[in-house]
Amino acid sequence: MTVSKTATATAAKPPRKEPANPVADSDALQLGELSDHLGYALKRAQLKIFEDFLRCVAPLQLTPAQFSVLLLLDKNPGRNQTEIANTLGILRPNFVAMLDGLESRELCVRMRSTNDRRSHVLMLTDKGRAVLARAKKLVATKHEARLNDLLGSSNRAALLTMLAKIAQEF
Repeated sequence: MTVSKTATATAAKPPRKEPANPVADSDALQLGELSDHLGYALKRAQLKIFEDFLRCVAPLQLTPAQFSVLLLLDKNPGRNQTEIANTLGILRPNFVAMLDGLESRELCVRMRSTNDRRSHVLMLTDKGRAVLARAKKLVATKHEARLNDLLGSSNRAALLTMLAKIAQEF
């Protein structure tokens, strides 16, 4: 899960309010063929999901990408930077900058690998585990709960299956 630089800034901002006088439906911009493009629909859904995620974990100031890194480090302690970045599809320079931020907040540490001194392995700190535990609770009880309420469990499972198919086979 990657996130733009603006998502970090968005985490601290309250959600945008709709204008007091929304444009009448007849004056709304016509999307035409765009509304039939799967990529466009996925991107719009991703933006909404990220906005909700950022609101839910705002007290922890985590982006979706940072949360994903912490989750992987929790389940895979001692793995190297490249493995984590590749698994999440994060470019190396972006991942290094993200790790710098997580390290400065004392959520994880980089250590030289004992097997390959050119490589760094990553570990969660106690503070990182505590923040992750709080984030998991907020995500489960607020963010994922809202998505489950919206979709229902069978549609949620079907959507996850379809998205996994696209990610693996496309």
